Amino acid sequence: MNGTLTPSIPPLSLYIHIPWCIQKCPYCDFNSHAVKEPLQESRYIDALLNDLRGELALLETPRPIDSIFIGGGTPSLFSASSLEYLLNGVQKYATLSDHAEITLEANPGTFESSKFADFHNIGINRLSIGIQSFNDRHLQALGRVHNAAEALRAVEIAFRSGFDNINLDLMFGLPEQRQQEVVEDVETAIGLAPTHISFYQLTLEPNTYFHKFPPPLPADDDIFRAQKVCQQLLAEHGYHQYEVSAYAKQGKKCRHNRNYWRFGDYLGIGAGAHGKISRSLPDNIIRTQKSKRPEHYLKQIDISTRSIITAEQLPLEFVMNHLRLSSGFHLDHYRAVTGLSAETLEPGLSSSVAAGLLLNEDGHYRCSDKGWDFLDSILEKFID
Repeated sequence: MNGTLTPSIPPLSLYIHIPWCIQKCPYCDFNSHAVKEPLQESRYIDALLNDLRGELALLETPRPIDSIFIGGGTPSLFSASSLEYLLNGVQKYATLSDHAEITLEANPGTFESSKFADFHNIGINRLSIGIQSFNDRHLQALGRVHNAAEALRAVEIAFRSGFDNINLDLMFGLPEQRQQEVVEDVETAIGLAPTHISFYQLTLEPNTYFHKFPPPLPADDDIFRAQKVCQQLLAEHGYHQYEVSAYAKQGKKCRHNRNYWRFGDYLGIGAGAHGKISRSLPDNIIRTQKSKRPEHYLKQIDISTRSIITAEQLPLEFVMNHLRLSSGFHLDHYRAVTGLSAETLEPGLSSSVAAGLLLNEDGHYRCSDKGWDFLDSILEKFID
């Protein structure tokens, strides 16, 4: 098709951030704050719903919400009754698509897992459990508050509570972790039969304890070999790698995260939440960000900053997300969700194909095996 394809407004998701956790992990760079006093659950949810009303006003026409992701922090610290109040409020002000995906992040600790059945009963239909490792030594090194036995029990409880769509988060490249220990973690996860596994490398992010005081990590070559062995293991057991760090059983890809990576729109509410809203293309695509400090967010005064993604920024923004997906993207989709011509992706596309980093099949671009391993090298070609 030619460059006159009519732009289209992408699907809409809702991200809800609950910033509190029991304690801050040394590797975590998310907006999370250790609980130091009783949680003000009802007050925070009232603030979230007020925030939502403001975000919905940015939409030029009402759109149904296709997915909700409640992340943190540790949102499972909130009671099921509080989260039910939240979800009822969302449905009061917005329309949910039929069979909307509603994900809750949860930790495997005994306190949280005891509430899994209640979470399922209020309409949460996907649970994402932050396992990270099934090895007690590594869990301690990561500052996790659960142990391996609790992790195993949490998955069992999740299934018994009625969840049939469960993600397990696993990390590799942990302090002093051997390849066989990485494999054992993945084998244990596979044996529990979740529908989705997120398998990602520990990185030492700025403004974290690990960045300031780096732990002894495995050599890069050892990490790479362990990753490749585990990718093969996951594939052999029916977990399709559809994104850099995401592996899913048939029909169980995370709809919410796929919407991010496909350059979809999402409302972001809660302390530190980010959002993206397409109003008109390509000149009015808005990024939103909320105040990070919970005490400031609760006051609901000047909590949001907004900026326009310029036409010059759009090509990099698009490929930075889309090339994380194994499916890549078609030029028609690029034109549809950005309102820009395919020529605005040049010379980055052509030079990436010439370098063997991207494959081009009639205007459908995706990373080669080499390109997926060196994604940053591709993105550099789209930076002016």
